Amino acid sequence: MSDINRVKERINFCVKGELWEQVPKFFDELHPADIAEIINHAPASAQTKLFELIDDEIKPDVLAELDDQTEADILEDLSDEEISDIVEEMAPDDAADLLSELTDERSGEILNLMEEEDSDEVRELMQYDEDSAGGIMTSDFVSVPATMSAAEAVEHIGSLDLDEPFYYLYVVDEEGRLTGWIQLWELLKRGNRGQTLDELAEKETISVHTDADQEEVARLASKYDLSSLPVLDWQNKLVGRITADDIMDVIEEEASEDIFKLAGSSDSELEYNSPFHASKTRLPWLLITLATGFISVLLLNSYHAYLSVSEVVVLGAFVPVILAMGGNTGIQSSTLVIRGIALGTGYTKNIRRVLTHEIIAGATMGLICGSVFGVYARFIISKAHTALAPTYLALTVGVALFSAMTFAAVFGAIVPVILNRMKIDPAVASGPFVTASNDILALLIYYGVTVSLIALRVNVVGG
Repeated sequence: MSDINRVKERINFCVKGELWEQVPKFFDELHPADIAEIINHAPASAQTKLFELIDDEIKPDVLAELDDQTEADILEDLSDEEISDIVEEMAPDDAADLLSELTDERSGEILNLMEEEDSDEVRELMQYDEDSAGGIMTSDFVSVPATMSAAEAVEHIGSLDLDEPFYYLYVVDEEGRLTGWIQLWELLKRGNRGQTLDELAEKETISVHTDADQEEVARLASKYDLSSLPVLDWQNKLVGRITADDIMDVIEEEASEDIFKLAGSSDSELEYNSPFHASKTRLPWLLITLATGFISVLLLNSYHAYLSVSEVVVLGAFVPVILAMGGNTGIQSSTLVIRGIALGTGYTKNIRRVLTHEIIAGATMGLICGSVFGVYARFIISKAHTALAPTYLALTVGVALFSAMTFAAVFGAIVPVILNRMKIDPAVASGPFVTASNDILALLIYYGVTVSLIALRVNVVGG
């Protein structure tokens, strides 16, 4: 393989110098994915020009690899006839994904320009939700009747013209219902050639229905190490298969979506460079955090009435640590549970087990951190002049940190479980929601413990 980076640099040099006639020879050395990467990073004014310089045979592969925004811009510059020619050469699932991004009117015009057989396949796929098994499957699969022999199946496969490679042969009955599957190399064994497919087929088949969520598809494929997954309609008839490349795309998409949601953002920021789009995506959760700040200020002011000026100054110095430790503990717990939900582990199905686990974990971490921080607080407070003994104030700081961390661990774990049971994506609110809530609750716990212990101390001494 040629030095890809060197070729990319030469293409970028040609783009800057508008040496368009030299670009095609460099494209011939690159994989479609590398060409797509170059176009994605090229200036917007040059993207369509670069796409037009690609060999017609690989245009469908390059178009399928482009970023959403780049693809949309290029399609806007192409005629319906040009798009229909490209789409006819694409895998049905990729064609359906591409046309679904266009307006209904334009996609309809393009479908009418395509050959009837190709357009019918794509129309069938476009009826499914884009995040469902039906939306990511391809209708390009191989199925054979159970009564056919292995030798006949090999002959049948050799006569097919398929757009995508396949490794499993699906066996169906007279009604088109899936009854089993066979690995291709089983057909090639000399001793199997006279046997029927019904005799050779594996009867225990992992499959999904067309309306299954794509996240469930990815989970099954990962759990059972599948390179493709058959898709059935509600009569259990085989209607498509989901290939390894689409499964990998789903895994990446779902992981990215959860990461962005945990941060209070959206993966759409990767597609749009506008700072206004970024602000629109992030601002709602930042406003929630700001509202948390308003509440925190009210809480601080309300508790000041129960403390002396010296105690307010001394204890206020430890507030940032209490908030930070509570927030981090909550995020750790929520991230663990969200990932468990995404992977379908049994850990999140038993709320009592989740609570017990996080109470013990939070209390253990809180005890260690609270003890260390209490000793440090004793050293700091000893230099201040307070009405109460430094050791007693340090004890309140340590107990408050222990309490805040224990509660934050439980709260951070239980919120995603509750949201999931309410059919709400736990990643949507868990990150910013847990952080904002923990700040308020950590303050309540900190000053609640502080005021209670100080009041107890005063009553005991007074008594």
